[in-house]
Amino acid sequence: MEVSLFQSSQVKIGRAELGNREFGFCKLSGDLRTQISFGRKTSWKNGRVQFTLRAVQSESIRPVKVPGRVKRSNSNDGVRLLVGLPLDAVSDCNSVNHARAIAAGLKALKLLGVTGVELPVWWGVVEKDAMGKYEWSAYHSLVEMVQKAGLEVHVSLCFHASNQLKISLPDWVSSLGESQPGIFFKDRSGQQYKECLSLAVDELPVLNGKTPIHVYRDFCESFKASFSPFLGSTITGISVSLGPDGELRYPSHHQSVKRGKIPGVGEFQCFDENMLSGLKQHAEATGNPLWGLGGPHDAPSYDQSPYSNAFFKDHGGSWESPYGDFFLSWYSNQLISHGDRILSLASSTFGETEVTVYGKVPLMYSWYKTRSHPSELTSGFYNTSSRDGYEAVADMFGRNSCKMILPGLDLSDVHQLHESHSSPESLLSQIIMVCRKHRVEISGQNSSVSGAPGGFQQIKKNLLGENGIDLFTYQRMGAYFFSPEHFPSFAGFVRSLNQLELQSDDLPGEDEATESIHSNSEAGIHMQAA
Repeated sequence: MEVSLFQSSQVKIGRAELGNREFGFCKLSGDLRTQISFGRKTSWKNGRVQFTLRAVQSESIRPVKVPGRVKRSNSNDGVRLLVGLPLDAVSDCNSVNHARAIAAGLKALKLLGVTGVELPVWWGVVEKDAMGKYEWSAYHSLVEMVQKAGLEVHVSLCFHASNQLKISLPDWVSSLGESQPGIFFKDRSGQQYKECLSLAVDELPVLNGKTPIHVYRDFCESFKASFSPFLGSTITGISVSLGPDGELRYPSHHQSVKRGKIPGVGEFQCFDENMLSGLKQHAEATGNPLWGLGGPHDAPSYDQSPYSNAFFKDHGGSWESPYGDFFLSWYSNQLISHGDRILSLASSTFGETEVTVYGKVPLMYSWYKTRSHPSELTSGFYNTSSRDGYEAVADMFGRNSCKMILPGLDLSDVHQLHESHSSPESLLSQIIMVCRKHRVEISGQNSSVSGAPGGFQQIKKNLLGENGIDLFTYQRMGAYFFSPEHFPSFAGFVRSLNQLELQSDDLPGEDEATESIHSNSEAGIHMQAA
């Protein structure tokens, strides 16, 4: 294959086919004639992608900019837009998945004016076999691929697992968990959550004589040494995993909720031996030893409403009692202390580089309109109608000079189930206000690529507002992302943010596009995704 993205001010791109189906074309910008079509597949693993590239005249691509925004001293003029790479861009066998498809996708993103991509880097892949034995080669290949495409990389260091992708924690950690079950979170019924370590063991020597914090630090140091030529140039940002799915929270909602079903309140995750030991010590220290025997006995289970038991009731619920305040304060403080330890080690490790360090805070918006905010309480945020639980979180981010990632910028109140008493917009506004107070800068993400109703308009509303968001990551690249049901809408969203304009009379006709396909078949790219 011979592809020159920028050659004598010309950009080459043409047909794309995934599987054996072809679809229509979408126009990206003025003189830039870009024809893209992807077939519909549920998984990249079974997809065959073919590209045909044809030279057309093109203007130079400019970064995405939002008109009217005030330039910030430490950022570009406007919103930088990233797109997440597939979660399994590197397999659990440490090989690059869908390499050619990703390379072609990077070219399409570059043509759109996207700033860069987000790359998930899995602890369970890099340090899979033994503590201190790191294998970065596949990730090196991906970073070099992005660099050649002229894009930036935001790396997400994932100290959690993904059951969906069958990417586990390192094998040696999982083996230790068989003999030390206390290293994992446990709920009231005794069910373990094995996709991240319990925060209660952060500073306990449970990993072959080392603490998890020590192991995380060694991992970050190895990453810094291995990728030092890219730091501050190609790699501009690093986020560190703070818990389940990389977010600062307890795994209180790890059971999936079907679309259209009212979500439950989740469950407190304080029943592993180390969490219980910490609770017992705290209760004894405060003179209430009986309060340290376990978590709340009158709280609902995962999929139940806050009104099914006494703890979260709006009036007379246990959450407002002295015991409730004791437990919720301790539970929340443990989470914030964990976040402080992780962000502190990341900030100290990468502080002398030119990269920005981030951490992700979830948007637990279900039941937000109730007085107790139960979904937030079980997740570890002591936020109620009478108490701001994000002050301490923002203060912790500020102390560590880290930026905060907030997901859910595509969610609006009008599309929430009335019975769930949800308000993603109100919660987002609350967190943004407290971050502004503590001078913590934020970046945004969407909730999922499948798309919330009116999602692109809601994202644009949040980015164009006074929220101070200068970086947005759209999740995530894959077969659906490039499908005709989605990609034209995404391209239109990008165009609405940047300075490039769509001129309908520049769209290639079907005959012209077909002629381009056949006349340029010699430049086709055939691949079988891994």
